[in-house]
Amino acid sequence: MSNATTDQHLDKALSGVRLPSRLDPGEVSRVPFMRLVSVELRKLIDTRSGRWLLIGIALVTAVVVAILAFTGKADTNKDFGNFLGATIIPQSFLLPILGIMAVTTEWSQRTGLVTFTLEPKRARVAVSKLLAVLIAGFAIVALGALMAAGFTLLTDMVRGSDPSWSVSWQVVVGILVAQLINVGMGFAFGALIQNTPGAIVTYLFLPIVWSMVASVSWMRTVGEWADTGQTLQPLFDAQMQGDDWAKLAVSVLIWLVLPLTLGIWRMVRSEVKSS
Repeated sequence: MSNATTDQHLDKALSGVRLPSRLDPGEVSRVPFMRLVSVELRKLIDTRSGRWLLIGIALVTAVVVAILAFTGKADTNKDFGNFLGATIIPQSFLLPILGIMAVTTEWSQRTGLVTFTLEPKRARVAVSKLLAVLIAGFAIVALGALMAAGFTLLTDMVRGSDPSWSVSWQVVVGILVAQLINVGMGFAFGALIQNTPGAIVTYLFLPIVWSMVASVSWMRTVGEWADTGQTLQPLFDAQMQGDDWAKLAVSVLIWLVLPLTLGIWRMVRSEVKSS
């Protein structure tokens, strides 16, 4: 049988064949945004590095609060507000690393090609990652508050501390917002640098260097507006007043909005490799 005859029989056999409707481009819908968020949350928990980082944050927070509970005088600095404040230091240090790793793992673990193939619109992936890490940060801050309450009660039962449970809602909201800003800054540095060690080192040391520069007399005024170490402190203490809000906005613009914008732009345009 000639090739021409074979082609004719093949064309006749396939003439009535229709492609499955699932391959019709007109019926393909994009991945729901909240599904992207849930996937990114699972990545934070299911990956070994993310899981151990979350466990580490919880353990370090518990250790710090336990040290406060069982050291010092039983009736000194053992109120709920003291324990809540004790959770700030370890979480301020570790939560941004969670934000960094949430985005840099796409490059360090070579999963970006799969992620951006399943969802080609990288900006949606970036926003879903940011929302997922903020949700995780909220959960960790809430867990810290529960630890603070538990150790307050435990200290009262074991040491008879007779604590005060009075904490204003401004303090709670201030701590939550400040910690979420820290998480967002970590995410922004991770998106911009796209390398876990580089992003962590940059995030930890650049603000320290900037704080040293801002301590110089002629730079002190600039530091009051651009140093997050100074602008976030009134938010942690629930003592925001006057131009504190403007100073906070300027510092967040410099250390969060600007690197986040550049980071998302780089995520959208950078080449993704599988190996």
